[in-house]
Amino acid sequence: MDDFNTRTYGTSGLDNRPLFGETSARDRIINTVVGGFTSVVVLVTVICSFLFPSSPPKPLNIFFAVCILLICGSTLVLIFWYRQGDLEPKFRNLIYYMLASIVLLCICANLYFHDIH
Repeated sequence: MDDFNTRTYGTSGLDNRPLFGETSARDRIINTVVGGFTSVVVLVTVICSFLFPSSPPKPLNIFFAVCILLICGSTLVLIFWYRQGDLEPKFRNLIYYMLASIVLLCICANLYFHDIH
């Protein structure tokens, strides 16, 4: 097998970039924090959709939560593909953008559930 320092990756010179799947400790920490925060926000939103403003829940609140979960599903597929190495590292920015969009959507949903004007 080739030595790590002699890989060229189709470029004219030597390239010491990591291959897919090889992440630094800093990247793993960022991924865990961003993913954990988004998961907590989505979980709180789904629970609030069933509990607020009263029992039984409003159908519109449930619909809002289902839409958020469907968007989370597509993001989870991208994360899975990224971790498998099927996506290039540049897709990490797209995943972060989608996670930020999900958090903003959850904030909007919670403001609607709690009837804040």
